[in-house]
Amino acid sequence: MVKICCIGAGYVGGPTMAVIALKCPKVEVVVVDIAAPRINAWNSDHLPIYEPGLDEVVKECRGKNLFFSTDVEKHVSEADIVFVSVNTPTKTQGLGAGKAADLTYWESAARMIADVSKSDKIVVEKSTVPVKTAEAIERILTHNNKGINFTILSNPEFLAEGTAIKDLFNPDRVLIGGRETPEGQKAIEALKNVYSHWVPVDRILCTNLWSAELSKLAANAFLAQRISSVNAMSALCEATGADVSQVSHSIGTDSRIGPKFLSSSVGFGGSCFQKDILNLVYICECNGLPEVANYWKQVIKVNDYQKSRFVNRVVSSMFNTVSTKKIAILGFAFKKDTGDTRETPAIDVCKGLLGDKAKLSIYDPQVTESQITKDLSMKKYDWDHPAHLQPQSPTSKKEQVSVVSDAYDAVKDAHGICILTEWDEFKNLDYQKVFDNMQKPAFIFDGRNVVDVKKLREIGFIVYSIGKPLDSWLKDMPAVA
Repeated sequence: MVKICCIGAGYVGGPTMAVIALKCPKVEVVVVDIAAPRINAWNSDHLPIYEPGLDEVVKECRGKNLFFSTDVEKHVSEADIVFVSVNTPTKTQGLGAGKAADLTYWESAARMIADVSKSDKIVVEKSTVPVKTAEAIERILTHNNKGINFTILSNPEFLAEGTAIKDLFNPDRVLIGGRETPEGQKAIEALKNVYSHWVPVDRILCTNLWSAELSKLAANAFLAQRISSVNAMSALCEATGADVSQVSHSIGTDSRIGPKFLSSSVGFGGSCFQKDILNLVYICECNGLPEVANYWKQVIKVNDYQKSRFVNRVVSSMFNTVSTKKIAILGFAFKKDTGDTRETPAIDVCKGLLGDKAKLSIYDPQVTESQITKDLSMKKYDWDHPAHLQPQSPTSKKEQVSVVSDAYDAVKDAHGICILTEWDEFKNLDYQKVFDNMQKPAFIFDGRNVVDVKKLREIGFIVYSIGKPLDSWLKDMPAVA
């Protein structure tokens, strides 16, 4: 029986290994992590992450050929294939701070693999890593190999949170990069044989190591660039009276462009987009390509501009101050159908409003109060470091922030509502009831374009919807960037 071990029980490692176990019943899959609470959660009825369909997959395989354990060294030692899915956060200090990936946890994992291994292994990069990481990992392993052969593969993930299980069942492609040597090609075939249990062979793409590593960064950069492009257009739409939904639909019908990732919003979030672009920027700078680096920097700048523009619109619309006013925040996760808050635009929007002394009432159906409190207290990039390095006693402005368990509680007596996640339930609220229970004038700032603007204006709301023709009230109070 082939034995697979995955180091890291997070958003990538857990779901990916669960699906491999389901689709390959003759393969033993063990997910290991040093964080006991996380492993305990994977072994319980309440998994540590929310992802539609994940519960069913885990419960089908757990205890049969899928296991979760804190005995990292034992299972790494016994494995034929070791996936490494540890954090690669943005460095917060030292060379490349604010841009470069911090490979501390990857290096630690590689050294541990070298120390405990007693047999040849295929080591698979599953984390998003900078180009040439494989070369560094190879050096660590080969200098500590005790006669053991390690072959490095790059197998980047392309999962979208909220649809991760669906993506794993039916991927656009599986990318495997390896050395162009007999050993490298043999390792590629071994991993290809795992995926071919359910993925059509023509969707399994094999490349050299560097192409696989760069493809992951490039894919996320291109997707983020599309979002920043349509968000930049949304500002122009508001200034000219155009409707960004109509514009994006129009250009999306061009087969050369296509309709995906053209929805305007308050900004992109998630664990990968910003981190990967910053990483790409750093690599470009290190390779003497400042013009290329500056191009990708602009994608991040437009995303930051979109969030600050949204905050400015809220404040300027409400008589240029939100001090002591209750603002309801509907949605905190970075997108619907996930509880993930990493780099969610809601953090920057909430911090901007708190800076103007607003009182926030926050509701999200999948994000806990403790997570929201921690997010609002952390410095940038802290979220991607292990829990013991994060603030243990969050110091968010508790007198200004309350987290509630119901949307109607959040909006009661509020002066304004900010919709920051496109949860379906926000489309279907009883907005007449919402209006009746709010302070007047009642404002809605739709950061996801989910509400029926015409109907809400008929009820009496003053509505701001990103990239849509402005309410006459808002035209009289332009946002100052």
